[in-house]
Amino acid sequence: MENKKFDEITERSAHEKSGWMMLAIIILLILCSVGLFATGAAFLDEHPAFVVLMVAGVVTLVCWIFLCSGFKVLQPNEAFVLTLFGRYYGTIKRDGFFWVNPFCAAVNPARMSTAGFARKLSLKAMTLNNDKQKVNDEEGNPIEISVVVIWRITNTAKAVFNVENYMAYLSTQCDAAIRQVARQYPYDVSTNGDETSLRGSAQEIAEVLRAELQQRTEMAGIEILEARISHLAYAPEIAAAMLQRQQASAIIAARQKIVEGAVSMVQMALNKLSEEEIVELDDERKAQMVSNLLVVLCGNRDAQPVVGTGSIY
Repeated sequence: MENKKFDEITERSAHEKSGWMMLAIIILLILCSVGLFATGAAFLDEHPAFVVLMVAGVVTLVCWIFLCSGFKVLQPNEAFVLTLFGRYYGTIKRDGFFWVNPFCAAVNPARMSTAGFARKLSLKAMTLNNDKQKVNDEEGNPIEISVVVIWRITNTAKAVFNVENYMAYLSTQCDAAIRQVARQYPYDVSTNGDETSLRGSAQEIAEVLRAELQQRTEMAGIEILEARISHLAYAPEIAAAMLQRQQASAIIAARQKIVEGAVSMVQMALNKLSEEEIVELDDERKAQMVSNLLVVLCGNRDAQPVVGTGSIY
């Protein structure tokens, strides 16, 4: 029911007028007020009734001063959200010089402490760099993660009236989206063969994070242009242990590659000896040769040769 109530506020254009036309009218009012006051003051001694002209001049002066408060100036990609006696009046999104009802007030929840032209809404692409936070990945490992979000306001009415403060709302939803996405993927490639990970699948994770954040900020009239992980690391309390595990995994992978190469080289050596008929080896000598070659090829230190002068029989 609440979402339906939020959707009732739709963005519409304010009934703004050309600021230059109103400026010309106000200049005429200024000349009129000065003329009325001067005429009344000049003939006041002749007839007391001319005091009415002076009063009319003062009233006209007050009127044009009041009308001047309706001028609005907008740069490209800026907007004014206006309310009239508490009701949504409309939005000005075109750049230029305008005049609106002086009773209209500009509203911007992110800048409520400022007044006047400072309450403009920026429609430009903006960047949110959220602070690092500690979350758990799919395997339960504590990690530190932060994201950079590029966003912009597309619906000014939703941004102003559907949430209390659209910038604080975006920051909160960003934290929630990070936790939601981090729980779905491991930090690194998991042992169950899942190839999608926070560290190794940056593009896929960025798209999932953007879609998750876009869904959460739709009601605030915000479009998420891009969301990417800017910092990713294990939490300090497990960083050393995880580094050792990564080193062990790297050593195992390297050893597997070395063993595969050593076996192929031993097989090649035996085949060459047999094809060239260099020497005839029985099974026992082949076993000894295989053992010696594997020790030499798989060892992590240089082998020390030992020359045998006797027979093994």
